[in-house]
Amino acid sequence: MKWNVLPDIIAIALLICAFASVARQSRMPVSRLWLMGWLMILLHFVSELFRHLPGLVGNLANIVLSASLIWAGLLYVHSVIPYSKDISSRWMLGSLLTANTFYISIMMIGTDQHWPFNLAAVLLGLCPLTVALAAIRKVNHPLRWFLVCVYAALSVFLLIFQYRPGNGGDLAWNAVMFTVYLACSVFFFSAYRRATAGAFVTIAGFVTWTSVFFMAPVMWNFFPQVHVESEVYNLSKYIVAVGMILLLLEDQVEHNKHLALHDELTGLPNRRLFQDRLANALDRARRTNAQAALLLIDLNHFKRVNDTLGHHVGDLLLQRVGAIFSGRVRRSDTVARTGGDEFSIILEEPTSRTDALHVCEVLLELLKEPVLLDQHRVQTGASIGIAIFPEDAQDMESLCIAADLRMYEEKKGLAIGAC
Repeated sequence: MKWNVLPDIIAIALLICAFASVARQSRMPVSRLWLMGWLMILLHFVSELFRHLPGLVGNLANIVLSASLIWAGLLYVHSVIPYSKDISSRWMLGSLLTANTFYISIMMIGTDQHWPFNLAAVLLGLCPLTVALAAIRKVNHPLRWFLVCVYAALSVFLLIFQYRPGNGGDLAWNAVMFTVYLACSVFFFSAYRRATAGAFVTIAGFVTWTSVFFMAPVMWNFFPQVHVESEVYNLSKYIVAVGMILLLLEDQVEHNKHLALHDELTGLPNRRLFQDRLANALDRARRTNAQAALLLIDLNHFKRVNDTLGHHVGDLLLQRVGAIFSGRVRRSDTVARTGGDEFSIILEEPTSRTDALHVCEVLLELLKEPVLLDQHRVQTGASIGIAIFPEDAQDMESLCIAADLRMYEEKKGLAIGAC
């Protein structure tokens, strides 16, 4: 048994513990796939303990050693593709996992027959092309065609060089690994185009990891007298692990910043961000001698929805109302959730009382339409209070009070009318 890999096993196990601890706190969907990838890397090192054993155990260990490295890379690729929700992305992942594992298994088992190697090499190019063509109407992304092209090139390379006397097997193995981790480098570069330490370290780590499968055969063939320790080649794995941990921490910090200023249920600005934007809107209106409008909206019968249909339906209603409001104002305006069933809208220049009244009419008309929520038809309305700056108030607090009073007058009028 190859006991000298025990330090790597311990190091990777500790990194996985740290990664799992960070991933548990992260809500990022990539964290689960990344953790699965690192478990594959751990399996890669564990299988290296047994790779030199004779017979079936050694052959199986060699297959697992290579296949786990491939599976880790393909899981990393799948985690950051921009079209991951499409079912074809799962078919692509499955086809690549199957084709790569089949080729590596044939290689590690060994055979004097050429046709299994040829078949496996052809499948490496054919499988991703078939999936891409079958789903071309739904997904026609450049990254998918990059993946198809690099695997087509790999297929051609293997058919040409895999039978080369002496080092054909090594060239084929390194070519397969190079292709997998080249895809990791390109996909992560595309997904994390941002100037942060996590992005830089992770992408640099994948580029280094990819170069290992190019530099190793170069060193063996042209500089055999130069000995490079395996720990040097493994260094890139630790760089990527650290980079991914940094990425999760960076995303968690950004998520926390977003939650501090946005409502978690609807994703709209919360009261804190609303007040900041209202103050800025009034400052701009003062400088340009323009008007700004504040709309306070309180949903009617929301408590009845919660009591009769449950809070889940009430949450769905708030999300739907928030989406309706956001879709009916300009990008320069602000829609915020400032209370349980209360929304606020800031209409900036150019605006007037007539414009504000028109927006109110449109929103009220939209809210009259019943919506289907969790198999329940829900109909609601709203009471809206309008205040115009600077006609109705000269400062933010007075403007909010004026809009609030008019909203409750409207709600009171509706209650009297219902009686």
